[in-house]
Amino acid sequence: MKTSFAPDAGAHLDTTIQTAEAPERPTPGQAAARAKRLGPPDQESGTPVAVQGFVPVAAKSAALGLVLVAGCLLALPATHAAEAPSTSRPGGFKFDTTISREVLENYLSRSVSMEGLLNGRGDLKDNIRMLKGEGAKYIGRALCLWGAERDFTNSIERARKEIPEVLAADPEMVLEACVFEIVGQRVSQIPIPDWVFTAFGQPVTNRNFIYENMIYPPGQRRSMGQGQVPDESQLETRMWFYYQAISYINIGCEGIHFGQVEIMNKNDRDNAHWEELLAMVRQYAAKHARRHMVLCNGHTPTGGLQRNGDPLLDFNAFPLRIMETTNKPMEAILKVGYSDGLYGRSKGGRTFSGWTCEHLPYLVELDNFGASRHQGQPGGPNERLYVWGYDEITWFAHQTKEYRAKWLQYAWDWLRDTDPNAHLQMPGSRTATSSDTRWYFANNPSDACPTGSGDEAAIRAVWANDTAKLNK
Repeated sequence: MKTSFAPDAGAHLDTTIQTAEAPERPTPGQAAARAKRLGPPDQESGTPVAVQGFVPVAAKSAALGLVLVAGCLLALPATHAAEAPSTSRPGGFKFDTTISREVLENYLSRSVSMEGLLNGRGDLKDNIRMLKGEGAKYIGRALCLWGAERDFTNSIERARKEIPEVLAADPEMVLEACVFEIVGQRVSQIPIPDWVFTAFGQPVTNRNFIYENMIYPPGQRRSMGQGQVPDESQLETRMWFYYQAISYINIGCEGIHFGQVEIMNKNDRDNAHWEELLAMVRQYAAKHARRHMVLCNGHTPTGGLQRNGDPLLDFNAFPLRIMETTNKPMEAILKVGYSDGLYGRSKGGRTFSGWTCEHLPYLVELDNFGASRHQGQPGGPNERLYVWGYDEITWFAHQTKEYRAKWLQYAWDWLRDTDPNAHLQMPGSRTATSSDTRWYFANNPSDACPTGSGDEAAIRAVWANDTAKLNK
C-alpha cells in the first residue's frame, strides 16, 4: 500500500490580526484521504484551509497592547523589554507576493543562523526568547535537515507543530528551511506523492524515489558526507527537491536555502533546470505561502546563479571567508580578495520581484565545514578556508566573550564600508567541530541552555547601533 506524505497546502500561517475562529482540524482519517489525492489537498476547492499555525487572538492582542478591563478592550501602547534600544529598520518588514529591495535588506540585516531551531537543537522556548529579544527577523537554517531523507516525514511533522509557537512571538519572522547538496540511498525508501508527478506532468505511478536517478553519472560523481552530490539536471532530483520545498512552504517556512547550488548544475550550465524548479516552487508559494512568496537563496561562489543575465535567486549567500592574522594568534580579519570571498562580486540583474540591481544583496555567515589536522595553528597554503585550524563558527566559539562581541561589530562595520550589498548573518545556533566544542549557542547560559555562549547582548547591540545610525 502506498503511504506517501502529502503536505497540507492549507497549513499556511496567518499573520493578520483577526478574531475569526480557526477551522476544525481534519481527523486522521480525513488527513490520510487527503494524502492520496492528486495534487496538494486544497486543489478540490481552491481555497486554503487554515488548520495549522493560527495565531491565537490572545497572542495577537498582546502584540498590539490590547488589555481587557472590566469587559472593555483598551488599546495601550505596546511595551518592549525595559525600553531596550530599538533594532527596527526604516521601511519595516512588510511584503506580499514580491519584496522590495529595502524590505529584503531589512530582513538580511536582522538575520540569525539558527541551525536546527525546528528540529530539536536547543531549547525551543529559550531560543524563541533569545530571537525575540534580539529583534531577529530572518531565521536562517531553522529547519536544517542534512540528509533529509533519513527521517523526513517525522521531521516535517515536528516542525509543523513548533512553527506556530515561533511565529506567535513575532509573525514578521521568516523561517528558513534547507534543500541541501546531498542525497543518500535512504531516499529510495520514500514514496513519491501523486501531486509531485502531476506537477511535473508525469504519469502517476506507485513507486518510490530512485537514488541512482538523482546522482551524477560515473565520472562526474562527487561524494558528500555519507551520500552524493545530486545532479539537478535529472528529473528525479528536481522532483525530490520540489517535494521538500513544497513540504516546507506548507508548514509555514518562507525562506529556502538551496545549499551549494553551483556544484549541482554541472550538467545544467545555463541553469535552465534551476529556472524551471524555482519557478514551480514560486508558483506554488504565490498561492499557498503565508505571504504568497518564498525567498530563495544559495551559496554562489561565482557571484550568482544567473539565467540570461538575471539572478534566479532572491539573494545570494556565502561563508565570510575569514583570514588569519598570523602576527596575532587566534585573531582574524576580513579582506577583499582573500580566498573565494564574495565581496564586490555578487552579480545583479532583474530580480524575481521586478527590481534591478548591479549587485544582488547577499548574506555572509560563519560557516561550518569541519576542522583541519592543525587545530589552533596557522594554516598552510592548502588550508586557506580554515581559521587557525578550525572552520569559521568553531574558531568564533573559541574566542573570549569580549573578543566575540568586538569582532561582530568589526565585521558589521567592515561590510558596511566595503560592500553595502553584503549583510552579516549573526551566529545563533550552529554545528561546531573540535574536541571541546560540538555546538555553538549564542544563548545566555541558563538551565535551558547550560552551554550558551552569552552573545545575545552583543548581537542586539550591533543591531541597535545600526538602527541608531539610520535614524540620525
